[in-house]
Amino acid sequence: MVVLPLAAVVVKASGAGVSDALRSVSGPIALSALGLSFGGALLTAAVNTVMGTIVAWALVRYEFPGKSLMNALVDLPFALPTAVAGITLSELLSPRGWVGAVHPALAASFSPAGVLVAMTFVSMPFVVRAVQPVLQQLEPEVEEAAALLGARPRQVFGHVILPSLRAAMLTGFALSFARSVGEFGSVVIISGNIPLSTLTAPVLIFQRLEEYDTVGATVIATVMLAASILTLAAIGLLQRERGQHG
Repeated sequence: MVVLPLAAVVVKASGAGVSDALRSVSGPIALSALGLSFGGALLTAAVNTVMGTIVAWALVRYEFPGKSLMNALVDLPFALPTAVAGITLSELLSPRGWVGAVHPALAASFSPAGVLVAMTFVSMPFVVRAVQPVLQQLEPEVEEAAALLGARPRQVFGHVILPSLRAAMLTGFALSFARSVGEFGSVVIISGNIPLSTLTAPVLIFQRLEEYDTVGATVIATVMLAASILTLAAIGLLQRERGQHG
């Protein structure tokens, strides 16, 4: 059920010929879409790794009013249909939305910034849920012992906490990247799908299929598939390392 459809995509793309394949992925629209998808996913994953670790830290180490609600809201992007997320974000970030109306700079609908917001929204939980269990297993006594020995907070984090979190943070980064680079439902609504500006690779594949350009769609899909396989391989290596150190 998984291998055969993926193999069919690769076979279809390989039948296009080298010149047609290069033409499908080297055009300005395709390069712009791939650049926005991969570049945006990398930036989103980096932001999510930092912010998701902070959220996980707050959920594990602190008690505050509304903690249970916040913990539940982390999983909201998992349950929320991506189309609903796209509509909600586009309304909030439109020039007349609650956020966009505050200042023109916050009106991110139909802009690359809106694409990044959508990617961040749908992929943030992966980092939080990857880091949270590791934080729960860390013994606060180890940090207290380091502090008693004269280590400053920055040294405690860099030499005691970060080494234990590194594999989980990298796993969250990879999962966030994989989720962001293939996002379609929310991006197709908030981006406006403007060629050379806000058009992403998954949406371009859909457009090529609507234009009956099956070869162009499968070639771009093959590029995305190769990136996904590499990401899955990286996640597997990171989880193996995490298991060896866990």
